[in-house]
Amino acid sequence: MIRVAVVDDQAIVRDGLVTVLGLLDGIEVVGEAEDGLAALELVASAQPDVVLMDLRMPRLDGAAATRRIVQEHPGTAVLVLTTFADDESIAQALGAGARGYLTKDAGRQQLEAAVRAVASGQTTLSPLVRDAVLSGVSRGGTSAAAVRRRIPALTEREAEVLGLIADGCTNTEIAARLVLSVATVKSHVNAVFAKLGVETRAQAVARVLQG
Repeated sequence: MIRVAVVDDQAIVRDGLVTVLGLLDGIEVVGEAEDGLAALELVASAQPDVVLMDLRMPRLDGAAATRRIVQEHPGTAVLVLTTFADDESIAQALGAGARGYLTKDAGRQQLEAAVRAVASGQTTLSPLVRDAVLSGVSRGGTSAAAVRRRIPALTEREAEVLGLIADGCTNTEIAARLVLSVATVKSHVNAVFAKLGVETRAQAVARVLQG
């Protein structure tokens, strides 16, 4: 059973999400919160597996709440569900540690798939958000040279790997593109994460967006 907490400052949105999630097999809503501070209290008491997190809220916004949750409750994954898909909002949320990012036009199947993905440790972005990320990244380029200009600490190979992560490639796809073994790619990914001080692919993408 995946335990989910719903955080949104609009009661009608919370009610709708609770209703939809309640219809899904293997998913249980364990609480609701109307802002980031209330979310911190809820996570501490209910220990959910996943938090559905809005971004623009009073008292404490979603990105700040996400950062606190990730730091204080590493077993809880945050899935952002918001109206906004601009570069700054995406970079702030992913940089704070969110494992997924959906916009509120997502359907029930997409929401269910995203909840299950982040609960299992995967990173997930809605197609609209992925397009926004790739558009933002492409303005600075995702070639090794472009990435190294943004992040000089990376080697050329590490920059190639990070650029392909930003393009949405899996380790297997990166291995095929660079003619490397998957094990070697994993080693490069770990080195990139260490140099960037990040723990997830989502945070790495945010780092590229931020330059």
